[in-house]
Amino acid sequence: MESPEVPECPVCLQPYDGAGTIPRVLACGHTVCESCLVSLPQKFQGAIRCPACTVLVKYPAEGPTALPKNIDLLRLIPGSAYPRKPVKEYTNVSRVPFLPLSWSDEFYSNWRNYVLSDDAVDRQKVSLLRLGSFLSRDEDGSGFKAAYMVRVMDCLSEMEEEKREELRLVLRAFNKQSGRICRVLGLWADLGDGILYLVSEKQKYGNFLDTNLGGFEKDGIFNFAMISMEICEAVIALHKEGLIAGSLGLSCFQFDDFGHVYLDLIEVLSSGRGVHEVVAEVGSTGKKIGNAESCLLLKDLFKRDVFASPEVLLQQLEQYNFGVECASSKYSIRYSSDAWLLGCILLRILVGEVLSDELVDSLYHIIVKGNEDNDLDCSSVYTSLMEKVGSLLESKFGSEHVSLQQIICKCFNFDCDNCLLVRDVWKSVREMVIPPLFDKLVKLDGVNYDEDTGRCLVAGKLCMLSRESTQTLENDELQGNETNGGADLVNGLTNGSIKSKDLAGHIDCVTGLAVGGGYLFSSSFDKSVKVWSLQDYSHLHTFRGHEHKVMAIVCVDEEQPLCISGDSGGGICVWNAKSPFALEPLKKWEEEKDWRYSGIHALAVSDNRYVYTGSGDKLIKEWSLKDGTLSCTMSGHKSVVSSLAVSNGVLYSGSWDGTVRLWSLSDHSLLTVLGEDTPGTVTTVLSLAANQNTLIATYENGSLKIWRDDVFRKFIQIHDGAIFAISLEGKCLFTGSWDKTIKAQELVEDDFQVDVRSIGSIPCGSVITALRYWEGKLFVGFGDRTLKVYYYKK
Repeated sequence: MESPEVPECPVCLQPYDGAGTIPRVLACGHTVCESCLVSLPQKFQGAIRCPACTVLVKYPAEGPTALPKNIDLLRLIPGSAYPRKPVKEYTNVSRVPFLPLSWSDEFYSNWRNYVLSDDAVDRQKVSLLRLGSFLSRDEDGSGFKAAYMVRVMDCLSEMEEEKREELRLVLRAFNKQSGRICRVLGLWADLGDGILYLVSEKQKYGNFLDTNLGGFEKDGIFNFAMISMEICEAVIALHKEGLIAGSLGLSCFQFDDFGHVYLDLIEVLSSGRGVHEVVAEVGSTGKKIGNAESCLLLKDLFKRDVFASPEVLLQQLEQYNFGVECASSKYSIRYSSDAWLLGCILLRILVGEVLSDELVDSLYHIIVKGNEDNDLDCSSVYTSLMEKVGSLLESKFGSEHVSLQQIICKCFNFDCDNCLLVRDVWKSVREMVIPPLFDKLVKLDGVNYDEDTGRCLVAGKLCMLSRESTQTLENDELQGNETNGGADLVNGLTNGSIKSKDLAGHIDCVTGLAVGGGYLFSSSFDKSVKVWSLQDYSHLHTFRGHEHKVMAIVCVDEEQPLCISGDSGGGICVWNAKSPFALEPLKKWEEEKDWRYSGIHALAVSDNRYVYTGSGDKLIKEWSLKDGTLSCTMSGHKSVVSSLAVSNGVLYSGSWDGTVRLWSLSDHSLLTVLGEDTPGTVTTVLSLAANQNTLIATYENGSLKIWRDDVFRKFIQIHDGAIFAISLEGKCLFTGSWDKTIKAQELVEDDFQVDVRSIGSIPCGSVITALRYWEGKLFVGFGDRTLKVYYYKK
């Protein structure tokens, strides 16, 4: 026969021996060795959490030696000296979401830090790029308004994955000052126009080139070279992040207080969209595009001061499925493609006005002939271009600046295998300012020109126009609609909506809501408790037995479901919560009358079938549901006990005195007092919600406080008036206030912090006095006697 298992401590796993490892019994009935009890953290003075069941229990000031020794455990298989009903896991968590969201917690965590607050942006001081749109759904009848962050996240989640990854790359690469790139600030949703924007800083002096083009004379070659260098440096900073511009406009370059050039990434993306628009307009006729139309396309872009590389133009024509007479580009978009853009920009700066048709024709013929491998024709056109550029430079700076002519013309080299990189252009321009003899230490490290990893912005999803957009481009611009595949409000609100239904019957303020036995129960100042169907929300029965206003209501949802109600006169009624409903309560009793106070204000019920009342006499009383006898009285509050909650072996009580007290259900001892040393002005506690080790208290000033694992975690000013009602089911948190607004939040918790994520709000026509969330449905009681249910319906 095998020897019995030796009892051991659940913490250190050492067997009890009565000498070195002494078993001590906690109030919850579990046993822990004396040495381990000494080392357990006391987050509350005079209380610890049992390591076996996590219940908060009283811990004597004298230490573990004041606890009883478990003598029987030294010779028997582990058991409890004080048999206790096992702690019931919290199972009443709704598995049906009130509002289905299209994104996960991980998605939210990845993007939340990029989102700017709704009041953080001054349109006059930043650059904005539209990313997507969200629709206002206030017309759905319920008045539900999704929260700002929900709108942003849903808009992001509806984006194509490739577009979203491109956006993430831009945000990560340029959220700090990076070279000569304007810092990208983040994402911002304008709730007025319903658009999600990418936001970047804007330099104070904007585009200096607007008023200084063509202003470089013979003595201005140095200034021209300095500006040209910094323009190159800005593009190189883009290349360092693996990005190719593909198109650039003069508006992309801004100047700071010191006259230094910065590249506005928002303008780069906007110029890319401009290229898409011009291509879409040229091909809108549906006819095959010939050389003449292609040349007109290039001239149209140049008139807008937008310059695109040959590879980009040909790719766009193919992308939009427009027939093109000239052959497709034999070269893909590369880093050297941006050198073509720089050549165009430098020419534009020198000329001071829109490039002549003659120059544009020469550039276009280089594109066509170079792509056709017609080296002879291309060479003659290139030579002609060199002569025109040389003549232009000579008229500006004299004949001594041949090197500048060579630099600009090399940018248009038709032999793509020998095209310049932007760093080569930078070096050549720099030699005009600092002779190479004195510039030997300069290096351009950090740029990896791996063509396989380069990503072209103008060819990316952030600049892309859908095929449908090209057909309705003009109408969309007039209406202000997003044309690049925007997102709607919230996943649930695009395919359906939040609906509401009125449950009429009470003739005075609704004070409480509870679910049990498959029914909804509501209490009211009209001295009645009504029973409603959870299927069609019809009224089934009315309990009448109270002589005073019914103030609170709870349910026991077991084999024999019960509904317990308490009134302002101190009366308590226990009703059968199962059909057929009786006219009279199963039991009825009254607490001791003290007319100085206002009767029962709060109710709670424990798993061992005891009901707890919070009263105007500042006391908490425990009553047996079996016979209505008073089992215990707990005192300590200095004012009305306004709210009660039970969770995980602990009774929580909130009071008008501004504190929350924790009581052990095993011996009714006070475990701790909360609220005396937490942030925020002391104000009346109006409601409580407890879920496992999370406790939330709401206050008269519209704030709420959150404790988790015995530690204060969060203070939030969430409403503009007193929060009378709260409902917490799993991660879903609902609050109702004097400001006539219901707010839906989600608790986001990890090992270190608790966050409250706003999901949305519902403006109402009356003060919210009661809330109950159950299986994806939110039941709401109002001060004007109305009762509503809000639910998601596809």
